[in-house]
Amino acid sequence: MLFVKIRKRFGSAQASSFLLQIDEEFPPGFTVLFGPSGAGKSTLLDCIAGLLKPDEGTIRLNDGIFFDGGKRFSLPPQERGIGYVFQSLALFPHLTVEENVAFGIARKAVSEQRELIARILIAFHIRELGERKPGELSGGEKQRVALARSLVTQPRLLLLDEPLTGLDAGLRRAILQDLAEWNAASRVPILYVTHNREEVDAVGERVVAITDGHVRGRGLPEAVLDAPRAAELAQAVGFENLLNGRVVGQKTADGIMRVLLNGERCELEVPLGSVEPGRAVEVAIRAGDILLAKEVPHGLSARNILAGTVESVETRGAMVEVRVNAGVSFVVHVTLGAARSLEIKEGLNVWLIIKTYSCHVVNRKGT
Repeated sequence: MLFVKIRKRFGSAQASSFLLQIDEEFPPGFTVLFGPSGAGKSTLLDCIAGLLKPDEGTIRLNDGIFFDGGKRFSLPPQERGIGYVFQSLALFPHLTVEENVAFGIARKAVSEQRELIARILIAFHIRELGERKPGELSGGEKQRVALARSLVTQPRLLLLDEPLTGLDAGLRRAILQDLAEWNAASRVPILYVTHNREEVDAVGERVVAITDGHVRGRGLPEAVLDAPRAAELAQAVGFENLLNGRVVGQKTADGIMRVLLNGERCELEVPLGSVEPGRAVEVAIRAGDILLAKEVPHGLSARNILAGTVESVETRGAMVEVRVNAGVSFVVHVTLGAARSLEIKEGLNVWLIIKTYSCHVVNRKGT
């Protein structure tokens, strides 16, 4: 188990500075660190690895102390037993694959090196590439070599900072499967940084969501990312509609709250929460969770039915993005077939249909 309780500030104590403040436990297995760029995910990894020194706090792996601010102790990075794969991979261009992988175990006996290298190259399906240099490898092969170089050292902890950036979905799945098989035998804590939801779902064990240097949620991916609690996280996950509003009432018996958007111009019914009337909030809604109708809908379970006018229509591959003004501007995604059937065009009067539980109340930015 990895225990991290640290504070690290960049800049002065003014509003423009950045504060990383983490108090979290990371068990063996995958933990995905998810959040927007600049959230503090890579900074957290650098603090754990010893490349950055926190201002205060402790970092401990099982019974071993990596950092103790109170005792002014910081274990050197090379003594922490950590494997770290960066987005840049940082392979040595003048060395072969085998030589790159051997770099971290140079002090071991030659016979042991050969055994470890052969085993890890086979595990990551790159045994036949041993004599090649990085310039002769594909992107996926380079990623596998970088992972093999870190894992051949038999680390007690593995840090992965967006290691699969730039690869297609098929390659990502294949490499993650190899990594999962390695982890099934090793069972060490693995911290995996990404802002790609597909990778989160592929890893799938546990997510810690970070925005603005603070943990905003933890748990299974669907629990954390499908109902985000912070506006920045909602944007990172892919909620296209993030709307300013104010809670104006609660109906406890019905399990709902009423939120006025954009002053008094649009009202939404959202799930009941512990938000007092009068408080400013933001409501996050996925564009794909909104339905369009050309006629006034009747007899629906959805409680939010809003009249609006199409402002713009843009085709994006197999999807059409429609912007509708219903007092505020909503982004709606429909299929090409639906757009043709409804004859969607600018100026068309339509109705938006939004289920209550598709509306997620999130903390406003900066709060």
